[in-house]
Amino acid sequence: MESLAENKRACLAENRRARFDYEVLETFEAGVVLKGHEVKSVKAKRMGLAGSRAIIRGGEVYLVGAQIPPYQPLNVPPDYAPDATRKLLLKQDEIKHLVGALREGTTLIPLNAHLKGNLIKIELALARGKKKHDKREAIKKRDSRREMKRGE
Repeated sequence: MESLAENKRACLAENRRARFDYEVLETFEAGVVLKGHEVKSVKAKRMGLAGSRAIIRGGEVYLVGAQIPPYQPLNVPPDYAPDATRKLLLKQDEIKHLVGALREGTTLIPLNAHLKGNLIKIELALARGKKKHDKREAIKKRDSRREMKRGE
């Protein structure tokens, strides 16, 4: 079995509801600014992306609502917040593209966190929220595909 460092794109956390609740239009890969004990916690696969999103403030992108619990609960800085806003690292061209796209009624959501070499990266998606009837159609398609596979 290969270790996390040997696997180039080891998935550390996944936002499972993202593709069900949103229609993904475009994806980006962003670095994330973390402290040392946060890196250990993320590499231990303890990061939660459910309900999180990314925002753009002052020409910089931030991850809001992601949960990173302390690596060692008894050895944590007193001012540590597991759901703190964390800065994401993207190229200026990508940020400018996102600013224009976010004005069109889309949102920026994290799909997963993974390792690329020794760096932790977040896969962001430019997405549009699905309506309730779209979700129902997706469920029907998924169920019919399952029935077809069972019939084979």
